[in-house]
Amino acid sequence: MTPNNLGLQVAEERGPDHSLSRLPAARTAFVGRTLRGPVNLPTLIKSFAEFQHGFGGLWQPSLLGYAVEQFFDNGGREAFIVRVVNGARSVTLSLKAGTSALRLQALRPGTREFLRASVDFDNIPADQTGLFNLTVQRVRAQGTAQVEDQEIFHRLSVLPADERYVPNAIAKSELIRLKGAVPPQRPDRTLDPASGLATAYVTSDSDGDDGAPLTDYDLIGSSLDHSGVFALDHVDSFNFLCIPPLTRDQDVGPSALLVAARYCKQRRALLIVDPPSAWQTADDALAGLRGWNFSDENALMYFPRVLAHDKLRGHFESFAPCGAVAGMLARSDETFPVWLPTDREEPILRPGFRPACLVSDDRRIRLAGLGVNTLQALRSPAPLSLRPRTLAVGNTANADWRYLSARRLALFILNSIEQGTRWIADAGSAAAVAETLTAQVRTFFEGLYAAGTFGSRHLEDAFFVICDARVNSSWTQGCGEVQFLIGFAASREHEFHCFRFSRSTAGVRIQPVSLNRLNFSPYSPAELEWVDRIARSLS
Repeated sequence: MTPNNLGLQVAEERGPDHSLSRLPAARTAFVGRTLRGPVNLPTLIKSFAEFQHGFGGLWQPSLLGYAVEQFFDNGGREAFIVRVVNGARSVTLSLKAGTSALRLQALRPGTREFLRASVDFDNIPADQTGLFNLTVQRVRAQGTAQVEDQEIFHRLSVLPADERYVPNAIAKSELIRLKGAVPPQRPDRTLDPASGLATAYVTSDSDGDDGAPLTDYDLIGSSLDHSGVFALDHVDSFNFLCIPPLTRDQDVGPSALLVAARYCKQRRALLIVDPPSAWQTADDALAGLRGWNFSDENALMYFPRVLAHDKLRGHFESFAPCGAVAGMLARSDETFPVWLPTDREEPILRPGFRPACLVSDDRRIRLAGLGVNTLQALRSPAPLSLRPRTLAVGNTANADWRYLSARRLALFILNSIEQGTRWIADAGSAAAVAETLTAQVRTFFEGLYAAGTFGSRHLEDAFFVICDARVNSSWTQGCGEVQFLIGFAASREHEFHCFRFSRSTAGVRIQPVSLNRLNFSPYSPAELEWVDRIARSLS
C-alpha cells in the first residue's frame, strides 16, 4: 500500500467476472484552510488523530478543523481533506557551500513546517568533488528530534551534465524544492561544533507564512490546475462535500456555493450547505429564505447551527453544522443503509452537541416545505414524519429529488454501477460485453431488490438493464463506445428513473433520460421470460 500522504490510493478494479460492489455512501470531503499539510492534494483520513498529525488539528483562524472534529465525533468514518491557502509562504533552508549556499524550500507552505537537513560524503571517492549525500527530515517542532518524515538522497551532483543533478534528483521530493541556483561547488559537510562529527543538522529558517484568510476564489480554485474544489479530481469518489465558513464571522459566498454544487452534480455527490450565520432563529431562517437564491437537487441544508465545546477557547461556541451533519448521516447509514426503504428514524446529534436554537414543530414544517431540515438532539415523543429534503424545492424536473433519501439512493446506484463497470472500456464492442454487463448489473439490482430497496413492487417494476441494438447503434460502436440503459423504480407506480451510460476509453458520461413506456418497452420477449423466471424464484 502506498502512504496516503503521497496522494495515491490502491484499489481493486472490478472486472467482468466480479459482482458490483456497494460503495460507501457517506465518505465526506472537506475543503478549506488548515495549519499545515499538503496543498491541493486530497488526503484520506479515518480519525481526528490522523487529522491532527497531518494537518495540525484545531486552529482558531480556521473552522475546517472544528468541522472535521465534529464529523468524527458524530460518527463519521472516512474523510478527504483538501488544504487550500491564500498567499502562504514556505520556510527556507540554507546549506553553506564555500562562499555561496545551496538553498532549499519546503514543499508545504506555512509556519508549522519544520525541516532540517544534513550533508555528508560517505562512500563518495575523494576525487569526485561534485557529489554529496543529503538527508532531509520533517520534525514535530523546531529544535526537537521527533522525526515525522525523512528523505535521503544519495550521490547528488552540482554538475549540470550529471544524471543526479540536484534539481532533477529532488524533483519528486515530498519535502523540498530547490530555491534559486545550484552553487558552483557542493555543500560543506554538516559537522557538530562540539564533537566535530557529521551528526549535526541545519534547521530551516523562520521565514514561513500561513497566508491570509481564504476567499471564495481560493475555495473555487482552478479546474486546469486541480486546485481548490477541483483538487477532488484526484479522488475516485466521495459522497458529501463540506466547505466550512471562511472565518468565524464570514460565510461562504454564493459564487463558491454555485461552483461547488455544479461540481457535486458532475461528481454525483451532495453539497452540505451551512445556514448563514445571520439566521439565529427559525423566524430569521424563514425570512432569509424568501430572498435565498440557491436551490439544487445535489445540495442539502440543516438548520440551526450547533453548539459544541471549543477546546481552544475553553467554552461552548456556535459552529456551522456541516461536519456534524455529515457525521450524523454517516452514523445513521450504519443502522439504516441508504438502499433500505425511506421510512426510517430521523438522525439526531450525539450527546455533547445541541442545536443553537429551539425550533417549534410548526416552524419545522414550514422550513421543510422550503427544503431545509432541522437538527435535533433528542427524538421527539410525537415525530412529525418529516422526510429529510434536498434544496431542490421548485427547481427540479423530478419530484423524487426533493427528498434526500431518494437522491442519495440514486447517486449510490449510479456510482456503484459506474465504478463496477469500468472494465467495459477495454473490453471491445458492445456485442462482446452486452451479455456479461447485463447480467452483472442485474445481479446488483437483484441484491437491492432482495434487501427491500424497492418496497413491495414486483421484480419487473423494480428495475431494468438494456445493452443491445436499441441503445448501441453502428455509429457508437464504430467510435468504440458502449452504451447501456438502466432504470429503477421511482416513487410513483410503474415509473422509472432512467439513465444512459456511455463508456469509452475517454471516460464515461451518465445522462438522465426519459422513457416513454407507451412507445418503448424496456424488455424484449426473452427478457420478459427471464423476469418471470426470477420473480418465481424470489417469491
